[in-house]
Amino acid sequence: MHVYTARAALLSGCAAIAALAAPAMAQTAADAASEIATTAEPQGNTIIVTARRREERLLDVPLSVSAVSGEELEQRGVLEITQVAQQVPNITLEVSRGTNTTLTAFVRGVGQQDPVAGFEAGVGVYVDDVYLNRPQAAVLDVYDVERIEVLRGPQGTLYGRNTIGGAIKYVTARLPDDPSLSVRATYGSYDQADLIVTASTPVSDALTIGASGARLSRGGYGDNLTLGTENYNKDVWAARGTVEFDSGPIFARLSGDYVKDNSEARQGTRLIPGLLSGAPLLDNVYDTRAGLDVVDQQVEAFGGALNFAVELSDTLTLKSITGYREDSSTSPIDFDSLPAADLDVPAIYENDQFSQEVQLLWEGDRLSGVLGAYYLDANAFTAFDVALFTVGDLIGLPGLNAQTLGDVDTETWSVFGDFTYDLTDTISISLGGRYTSDKRTSRVLRTTFIGGFSDLFIPNSPATAIATTSDFFGSETFTDFNPRASISWQPDDNHNLYFTYSQGFKGGGFDPRGQTTAAPDLDGDGDVDFDDQFEFLRFAPETVDSYELGWKGSLLDNRLNVSFAAFMGQYNDVQIPGSVGLDTNGDGVNDSFIGITSNAASADVNGFEFEGNALVGRDFAGDGSRLSVNWSLGYLDAGFDTFIDAFGNDVADQRVFQNTPDITAHMGFNLGLPVASGMVDFIGLASMRSDASQFETPNPFLDQDGFVLVDASVVYTDDMGRFSIGAHAKNLFDKEYIVAGYNFVSGGTGGAPFQPTLGLEGTLTGFYGDPRRFYVTAEINF
Repeated sequence: MHVYTARAALLSGCAAIAALAAPAMAQTAADAASEIATTAEPQGNTIIVTARRREERLLDVPLSVSAVSGEELEQRGVLEITQVAQQVPNITLEVSRGTNTTLTAFVRGVGQQDPVAGFEAGVGVYVDDVYLNRPQAAVLDVYDVERIEVLRGPQGTLYGRNTIGGAIKYVTARLPDDPSLSVRATYGSYDQADLIVTASTPVSDALTIGASGARLSRGGYGDNLTLGTENYNKDVWAARGTVEFDSGPIFARLSGDYVKDNSEARQGTRLIPGLLSGAPLLDNVYDTRAGLDVVDQQVEAFGGALNFAVELSDTLTLKSITGYREDSSTSPIDFDSLPAADLDVPAIYENDQFSQEVQLLWEGDRLSGVLGAYYLDANAFTAFDVALFTVGDLIGLPGLNAQTLGDVDTETWSVFGDFTYDLTDTISISLGGRYTSDKRTSRVLRTTFIGGFSDLFIPNSPATAIATTSDFFGSETFTDFNPRASISWQPDDNHNLYFTYSQGFKGGGFDPRGQTTAAPDLDGDGDVDFDDQFEFLRFAPETVDSYELGWKGSLLDNRLNVSFAAFMGQYNDVQIPGSVGLDTNGDGVNDSFIGITSNAASADVNGFEFEGNALVGRDFAGDGSRLSVNWSLGYLDAGFDTFIDAFGNDVADQRVFQNTPDITAHMGFNLGLPVASGMVDFIGLASMRSDASQFETPNPFLDQDGFVLVDASVVYTDDMGRFSIGAHAKNLFDKEYIVAGYNFVSGGTGGAPFQPTLGLEGTLTGFYGDPRRFYVTAEINF
């Protein structure tokens, strides 16, 4: 039961949907600008959204969207954005392999696992309406958050960047009207010790300033037995500052944030013994023998946003969103997880972006809508060595190293619009579209060294370049128009039946790991020239046509809210990135690797989603007690219709969707009992995911069987909101489950022996989700 009273001039990216009579997304306008302060108060069990000085209900929105409030996240003890996936259907949010803060996101089977420059995300992540162009530093810590929203299906006709799979919106809390100071501390298992301090104060009637600082730390779940360091630890400093100006029809919000992550490198554990050394498996899945230490693991990210809105009239609002972000990181990724440099990859990532969005929002009696324009100028730089020292020793090239450098510029602009017209008091239609121009300019440089790591990682390195295998510079612009249409019928105030069609688009590019010397004569002119290399590295855009039929209802006098959506997705020209070993001299040993990305597949992604919450009871003994339950169920039938392998064969029947379980579900409850001068909440959550594969080719060692995670919390909150204290248990039954991995071996099933495809030890390593943890939280508000 929540009521969000929002300001009328909208500053949230989802406010555009609110302007289209889509109240669930009007909820995201809760940090918009106008004359009314944002408040939340109970009204039955209905989610009420008050924006543009009128109330709208979450039930009315003809879209699949889930929103989790900051209050609920705090009560559950949620620490990172990835934990939101436990209660949202058909979504995967995980920490990417070999990293601490890079995000892997999939929605309804659509996403992107590879974090290197050159590959666009399938799921958009927004911080205060600013789109994050790269996944590095996108595993956001949850503090000072108003809510996190997940939109499922293609997005782009209403706000921001075009995204083919969906969008995740991280919305920070608005500054309160009165001076405030909040201190929140956490202490728990593995020496976890977090401290978050938040303060704000009005400077004048129109101006308010605020700031937050966070120190987040935790010991490792395991150890690096070779280097003597911790594995899976956390060492983060973060800060956020905000200035808000609110003067009648004008609202402006300037915000900035900074994160420094000094955590140790997160290395995987081997799933098979060493094929060369015979190194046995480790007992603890969080331990590793990785020996790569030529660079430290560190991430630094910062950015800022200026959100501005002005009410031009009672029906017209102009909104601007300006954003800048930058991050840099180094990462020692030991693929083989052994002391020797069999397949070791130290990497550098540097990203920066500038974005500008302008929206014109119209709200009339029967017609409402948005016209907008979006611009993004971004650069992504990735450089890494691939140390194949054991291979080099075998073939007489000591210190063999295949270095890759990819430098990708993205310049994209788009215009979009979406309008809703009320045909009658019960029927409305929406029409929208987006034209997108994506220009991708890529430099790919690949160099083979001997003598060790390059001077990118070791100053004055003795390594010597012996061959340049790629020296490519190319550019191409990808354009497309993507429509959206929907019809909504509300026979009464408690039911909404809708049908929506939308198309998603993700631009193409050039594989930053492609090797031009491996390019074939594609045009048949008897010579491998630039045109052949261009086509060999290039991959085309992909698209999704999505059809959704949904029903939302409020039953039993608003005590039961349910939503159901059935959808069909036609996924075309699917981009399939991958790396394979390469034998450059024909001696039978793969002494290099090659990136191959193609539009090899088409697929159907069909399914349904069922979400609900129920107020089971209230005031059992006239004492203010309450019991509520919530649930979700998602089902996906995702299968490839075609999948052309490197030899031209259709192997669709041998391929599966990665990071996409068929079934996702959760069940949760909250029992509140009055105690002394406050309320004790007993909170439980069980989430389930069915079998899932890490890659399109199934692997019995890396693929994760279905599992259930159980969390529990007990939280006491003072009636006046002055303080709270809670105890939390995560992964209560200590389930071990794989979230990511690397695979550079063949065989290993049906009696066939393992054969390494890169390196000699055989890389088959896994990364695991968090083990069982207990921690307590305490918060004091002044």
